[in-house]
Amino acid sequence: MQTTLKGPVTFTGMGLHSGKPVRMTLRPAMADQGVWFRRTDVLYKDAMVAARWDAVNQSPLCTRIENDSGVSVSTIEHVMAALAGCGVHNALIDIDGPEVPILDGSSASFVRGILYKGLREQAEQVRAIKILRSVEVRRGDAWARLDPHDELQIDFHIDFSDAAIGVQEKSLSMANGSFVRELCDCRTFCRQADVDAMRENGLALGGTLDNAVVVEGDKVLSPGGLRRSDEPVRHKMLDALGDLALAGAPIVGHYVGHRAGHAMTNDLLRALFAQPDAFRMVTCDRNLMARLPGVGVHPGEIPAVA
Repeated sequence: MQTTLKGPVTFTGMGLHSGKPVRMTLRPAMADQGVWFRRTDVLYKDAMVAARWDAVNQSPLCTRIENDSGVSVSTIEHVMAALAGCGVHNALIDIDGPEVPILDGSSASFVRGILYKGLREQAEQVRAIKILRSVEVRRGDAWARLDPHDELQIDFHIDFSDAAIGVQEKSLSMANGSFVRELCDCRTFCRQADVDAMRENGLALGGTLDNAVVVEGDKVLSPGGLRRSDEPVRHKMLDALGDLALAGAPIVGHYVGHRAGHAMTNDLLRALFAQPDAFRMVTCDRNLMARLPGVGVHPGEIPAVA
């Protein structure tokens, strides 16, 4: 059955790019509502923004959604990954600014808040998007693809010139709470040169060495170094789960990303929904539910380092 939160959970922090303080509260929502953001600071326009693939206003640095009134919410990928990875299907997210708080740069704090608050089962069954044939998109030497599979699996490959990152690849099934155990604590990352360039353009104003992994050549500048030896590729997988959650229902399929980013995953969803014969909506029975992200996960599985 579908789930929502048992009660509200509040997070306060700073926007990664805006550098402005923000307060965000995840609230229970009705069955079949999905995930919506409500801009509590917006008074004279439509303040509701759907967390959905067709509301994405593509940005190279984060995932940003926008409604027809021009009201937007940015950097939603980490909280969306947490909701999907914890098996939350319906939520209303109140936020008093245009950007989700970055917290420590991962999804761990969101996961902890969700799991300690707990989930409430609802009266409607879960419907999932079953991939029937492969769909692929490309941008230069980067590409992303969805293939048929019996559960959600994410494969990712990255290739950076900085020796501190280099070439990394990983494959994980998202069933059995693996997102919480394997990915949720992995932080966003960038090169020092990228930080300097972004700040020159008025971005990354809230970025610090405490909420991102910053590298320069073969050095990790953030205190304590990496949480995992392959933290960068794991974070890209976290991002991919959050961006795939904008499909509006769990995906049963195999996502493969090669040097892909937020915009490319959104391109992939747009390509998928433009081809009705490439997928089918299915009502989940017990066997299929057991293979979806978040089913059976508990707070004790949150990595201690986070």
